[in-house]
Amino acid sequence: MSAADTVVMAGFAACGGCVTALAGLTGLRQTRRIERTGIRAWALVKPNPEARGEDPPSPRPLLQFSTEAGQVVEIGSPVPPTRRRPLRDGDTLLITYDPADPGSIVVHKRERRLLDYGSIAAGTLVLLLALVLVRLAAL
Repeated sequence: MSAADTVVMAGFAACGGCVTALAGLTGLRQTRRIERTGIRAWALVKPNPEARGEDPPSPRPLLQFSTEAGQVVEIGSPVPPTRRRPLRDGDTLLITYDPADPGSIVVHKRERRLLDYGSIAAGTLVLLLALVLVRLAAL
């Protein structure tokens, strides 16, 4: 493999690393913004009727809540159930929603910050490795 090929591959890897890191930063920023400026509400967990025809069925149920304006919103859960913390039909969850876009919610104590931090770390690592490859190709 020539030095030019290595630089091209490193460039593609750097772009991918930047996109991954930015996705993590965007998700983290969105979560923090909704938590800071959003409105709290209780959401009812409901089964997802569209998931019954899927094979395998979607593990994410629907969440139904009312906004301060009285609008009833029903959206797919942004977080999947886990063994430790299942989302059972009829459960209630504390959420925070964006008043400008009630479809954007954060489920309390189920935020996926670790996933966002992992994306930031992985993207940064790929970017740094790409820079090392470019440096080694220049030698």
